[in-house]
Amino acid sequence: MFEAMNLAILVGAGLIAISTFTSLISFRVGAPLLLVFLAVGLVAGVDGPGGLTFDDAPAAYFIGSVALAVILFDSGFNTQFRTVRAALGPALTLATVGVLLTAALVGAAAHLLLELEWLEALLLGAIVSSTDAAAVFFLLRVGGITLRDRVRSTLEVESGSNDPMAIFLTVTLVQIISASDTATAATGLAFLEAFARQMGFGLLAGLAGGQAIVLIIGRLKLEAGLYPIVVLSLALCVFAATGFASGSGYLAVYVAGVIAGNSGLQRLALLRRFQDGMTWFSQIAMFLTLGLLATPSQFLGIAWPAVALALFLTLVGRPIAAWLCLLPFGFTRNETTFVAWVGLRGAVSILLAILPIVAELPNGRLLFNVAFVVVIVSLVVQGWTIRPMARWLGLIVPPRIGPVERVELELPGRASHELITYRIAAESPVARGERVPRWARPSLIVRDGRTIRVHDAGRLRAGDYVYIFASPKLVHLLDRLFARPAGLDLADREFFGDFTIDPRTQIADLAEAYGFSVADEDATLSVADYVSRRMQGTPETGDRVPAGAIELIVREITDAGEIGEIGVALEPSRAAQPKLPVFLTWQEMRAFIRALRLSRRRRRQQKRLRRQELLVAQTPMVNSAEDSQPPSALPAPPLETPTASSQTIVRD
Repeated sequence: MFEAMNLAILVGAGLIAISTFTSLISFRVGAPLLLVFLAVGLVAGVDGPGGLTFDDAPAAYFIGSVALAVILFDSGFNTQFRTVRAALGPALTLATVGVLLTAALVGAAAHLLLELEWLEALLLGAIVSSTDAAAVFFLLRVGGITLRDRVRSTLEVESGSNDPMAIFLTVTLVQIISASDTATAATGLAFLEAFARQMGFGLLAGLAGGQAIVLIIGRLKLEAGLYPIVVLSLALCVFAATGFASGSGYLAVYVAGVIAGNSGLQRLALLRRFQDGMTWFSQIAMFLTLGLLATPSQFLGIAWPAVALALFLTLVGRPIAAWLCLLPFGFTRNETTFVAWVGLRGAVSILLAILPIVAELPNGRLLFNVAFVVVIVSLVVQGWTIRPMARWLGLIVPPRIGPVERVELELPGRASHELITYRIAAESPVARGERVPRWARPSLIVRDGRTIRVHDAGRLRAGDYVYIFASPKLVHLLDRLFARPAGLDLADREFFGDFTIDPRTQIADLAEAYGFSVADEDATLSVADYVSRRMQGTPETGDRVPAGAIELIVREITDAGEIGEIGVALEPSRAAQPKLPVFLTWQEMRAFIRALRLSRRRRRQQKRLRRQELLVAQTPMVNSAEDSQPPSALPAPPLETPTASSQTIVRD
């Protein structure tokens, strides 16, 4: 017994260690790290060199469910309220309507490619209908891709909130297929009722659970190392209790994470470090387990239709669903293209594919194998190309400051400030002699290994270590003082413009300088107000407004949400141009329809004019000698030529 136990511990710990070590290779070659974890499980599995046999589907589902709950709680914990507010509408539409559309489209394709019954095909569509929170959060946050706020927020909130919808669809379809009498299966009304109950109760449980976590942690006096354990255990209690009460536990634990992470919990830095480690452990454990459960030798029989289905999902299903869902929210073509492309499938799809096996459906193993191949194709194709795609579409926001050497130390008790340590970078504003604001003055300076009092230090130098007590909300401002500014290369200038102007400049003065016209009601506006009015919404970094031959670009947004800096591009940016002739916006479709109607009117008008010219040409010439005309012949009535008053006026 002890030998078997020790062997199990050795194998499990060894696989986790190997997965951790392979992350070094992944970062070096740019491979999606989650794909590497999955590959380690496959290599160690029954068809790999490891030869480990693991076919306990219920145990795999249990491990994956707990790991996913931990990942979703951490995802919500690190999601700021402003991110949720910026993307709530489009993200929830993608997480509900988008999942339904994707499931329906992929189900239709699976019915044709795999010759499945309609219910089984729709079940497969539901299994792969949601994006994977672990994959999306890893690639956007850990991968170092800095995207425009609205696009990044939409993808993060969608990936954290669409799993409950996919799980609900999958469980419902499994129950329908498993029912011996299909007449007793859930009707459409019962389906909607169950959906409203699960989502509604999950949302309420998440709100209440998040507040409970904040209240309990605020009243407890524990050892520092116990706080993260209490928070994580309470989060799992919210997940399990909600599921036990027939609600969506995944939605509840995500919402609880959002509430807890934005409530200013004490020991916040400690909690984030602990949860970061637990999230990595959960991702490794989940992907390893799912890799061990798979049997790659069974993939050969369904490889081609499964790959075709994956390509259909990537190139047709997800793009159509994303385009239809984002139409009402004013996303540009490039933004919609990127959202459609970042529809990575991951562990959630494989986890849901275990349910048909657990339910002992006839084609359960087939559905699992197809879903596994779809996930591999998604991680390889999309995971490897997210950064090049974002750069091609012009959605990467170049950094405004260089690397920051900073350490944050949380103070004991309920202090509202943190102790932050900086190493002053060369060419930073402070190193160049910029005045340090009163609230940012250091409390201690370490220079050449010696501790120096602030009054004795004199001017701050590059390489000094400064210790500052500051509010966490001001950290980003401190970064600008102590880090060197990032130099703008050609691509950055294309994004931010050739130079900057004061956003308080009158738009009329700028119009006079660059030879473009503005409406009378806009002449008194500042450039910032003019850009905000033209955007017809909340501006964000990178927004562009054409003004004659130039473009006005939002370079910076203040903490109050106002435009803090405006850039001017003397030539229209290639990055801002639509890259694909698809995903038209409402404005572009209306303009296209107007142009089509105008073209049809012009063609009809030209046809009428040609008919009139033809009638004129066919009319016989009248002889001036009256006696040469036959008595019975009457002169033809004069043909009116179209005048300005009789022509059709076409207005665009």
